[in-house]
Amino acid sequence: MTTEPIKQRQGIQSIEVGTRLLRTLAANGRPMMLRDLAKNSGMPAAKAHRYLVSFMRMGLVEQDANSGRYDLGGFCLELGLASLARLDPVRLAAPILEDLCEQIGETVALAMWGNHGATCVRWVETGGPITITLRTGIVLPLTTSATGRAFAAFYRSAYMKKMLTAELRETATKTNVPLAEVASNFEATLEEIREHKISRSTGSLTPGINGFSAPVFDHSGRMVAAITSLGTIGHFDMAWDSALAQHMKDAAAVLSKRLGLGVAEQASL
Repeated sequence: MTTEPIKQRQGIQSIEVGTRLLRTLAANGRPMMLRDLAKNSGMPAAKAHRYLVSFMRMGLVEQDANSGRYDLGGFCLELGLASLARLDPVRLAAPILEDLCEQIGETVALAMWGNHGATCVRWVETGGPITITLRTGIVLPLTTSATGRAFAAFYRSAYMKKMLTAELRETATKTNVPLAEVASNFEATLEEIREHKISRSTGSLTPGINGFSAPVFDHSGRMVAAITSLGTIGHFDMAWDSALAQHMKDAAAVLSKRLGLGVAEQASL
């Protein structure tokens, strides 16, 4: 297997030059006239036109018959969607979780929706004197854990709704409170979570442990994961506007962006 650096390998220069047009169209976010497209790509209009003709034959570019403006074609969309479909949240989350753990000094984890509910798929511990361990594969309750509440607030699934109803019914039975009241109270909790774009819980799974959980979205705007942090009460700041909460939301936003969030909006401009 060769270890020759990519920049030293022989390629096809005309393809590299022509790709500047595609990059310009993608960056501009809207159809462009030939003169503007050529100028922003750093090439004469006549040269740009020849590339565009070939790109149109391939479906990479299309031209509006009325305005004459050029835009990305259907094949570009197919390539983009195929690339997005290959993105792996767990792999992409690894360096983000490591950085987050170092920033906040707390145990952090990534959870995804599995066959049995919100499931921990990766975790990173601080390695400090007090260790909070999350077992990979553990399923977290929807109503009491920060992770579960994040999924209850932002995840869309008929199966999830059935699981949530079952948990609420169990709570109503244990507390001898009418189901309607339990459901109403929990819905208020979810509204608060949606307002702040992060969920929280205190002492729900383990006494003395607090948690935050921020939703992660893919290119379609669908929640696909949650980034969770856990820490001891008294040390773990549970305020909605705390620096810790902001770090959590920032990490989730970075992972969402790497999963393509915002791509569809940019393409539709």
